[in-house]
Amino acid sequence: MGKLNNKTALITGGTTGIGFATAKAYLRAGARLAITGQNTERLAQAGKALGEDVLMLSTDQTDLRQLDAMVQELTGHFSTLDTVFLNAGVTLPAPIVSVTEDQFDVLYRTNLKGPFFTLQKLIPVLSEGATIVINASNLAGMGVPTTSAYSATKAALVSLTRTCAAELLPRGIRVNAVAPGPIDTPSMSKLGMSDEQLEGLMGQLVFTIPMGRIGQADEIANAVLFLATDGASYMTGETMTLDGGWSSL
Repeated sequence: MGKLNNKTALITGGTTGIGFATAKAYLRAGARLAITGQNTERLAQAGKALGEDVLMLSTDQTDLRQLDAMVQELTGHFSTLDTVFLNAGVTLPAPIVSVTEDQFDVLYRTNLKGPFFTLQKLIPVLSEGATIVINASNLAGMGVPTTSAYSATKAALVSLTRTCAAELLPRGIRVNAVAPGPIDTPSMSKLGMSDEQLEGLMGQLVFTIPMGRIGQADEIANAVLFLATDGASYMTGETMTLDGGWSSL
């Protein structure tokens, strides 16, 4: 029997990378699934790969009206919601002296405002004893150059995990976060680097990470799945770091 049999699940940013890997893990575990995506082409591709039973929701999480429409469509499809993975986010590395106001605003709208209000609007439809997992980052607790604005948004998500865990505890809703390190996903190709620069960055990271390799999306998906199941029934308000020992050793 699957660990999420008879459970309904929502994954934001579920079309690629960690979100898509988690979508596949949830389906294998027996969940009834909905995913969101902002790019209609990627959403269609993901829907084709995941199967027609998955509810595909075209949603910009920074637009509260679209979030309202998402919740309405979601509740029209599922009577209740049992687990949520707030995954959608962006990375825009830049030294603090060159971060523009537009870059700052994009990071905070997407990485903090989006998850915050998505969660706010979903809370009324969550079942008693539901689970929430938030995708933070190991950089939330590190001082890595060129990540000042990005890391601050992720540190805010770690704080949000704790406060929401406390607020939702009376309903038996558990809230936890994952904090991945460098993961081999399509988002790495969106950093504005040439292939040569990206290869050089990967080489530097491999040298820095004690386990000597970049992580895989499936490895994060397995952790998210664990936090969504009864296997993590005594965990709430926690952040699980998965970065090959980079921030610990």
